[in-house]
Amino acid sequence: MRQSRAALGTTVFFFVAPGFIAGIAPWLFNHWQFFTPAWDPRPLRWLGTLLILAALAVLIECFVRFAIKGRGTPAPIMPTETLVISGLYRYVRNPMYVAVFAIVVGQGLLFGDTDTLLYAACVWIGFTLFVMLYEEPTLRRTFTNQYATYCANVHRWIPRLTPWHGTP
Repeated sequence: MRQSRAALGTTVFFFVAPGFIAGIAPWLFNHWQFFTPAWDPRPLRWLGTLLILAALAVLIECFVRFAIKGRGTPAPIMPTETLVISGLYRYVRNPMYVAVFAIVVGQGLLFGDTDTLLYAACVWIGFTLFVMLYEEPTLRRTFTNQYATYCANVHRWIPRLTPWHGTP
C-alpha cells in the first residue's frame, strides 16, 4: 500500500473508530458537563485530564506508526502489510485499545460521571472480545511465527517494564 493511501486511511479511521468510541459516545453520556459525584472529584479530575492527554499522545503515535511502519491502517478492511512491533508495541501488544480505554476512563474521572466509567468497562469488554475472537486469530494466520514469537514476549494488556527487542 502506498504511504499516502495508508496515511489517508489511517486518518479517516482515527476519526471514525476512536473518534466515536472515545469522543462522541462519552459526550452522549455526559455532554461534557461536570458532575458532583459522591466522591471528592478534584484530585480525580486532574488524574482524568492527565489520562486523556497521555492516552491521546499514545493513540496518535500508534496511528502514525501504523501508516509509516506498517504500510496500512488499523482498520480491519485495510490492514498493515507488516506486523507493527516497534515503538510502544515493544511494551504492550495493544496500545491503541489501552489508549482509547484510558481516554474514556479519563473523561469519566474528569467529569465525575459514573455512567461514563460504566461505559468504559463495556468498552474494555468489547475490546477484549474483539482482540481475542478476531484480531489475534487473524494476525496468527497472517504473520504466523513472527506473531507467535511476539505474543510470547509482549503481553496483550499489561505493559512490560522494559522494551522487547525482537525483530521489527
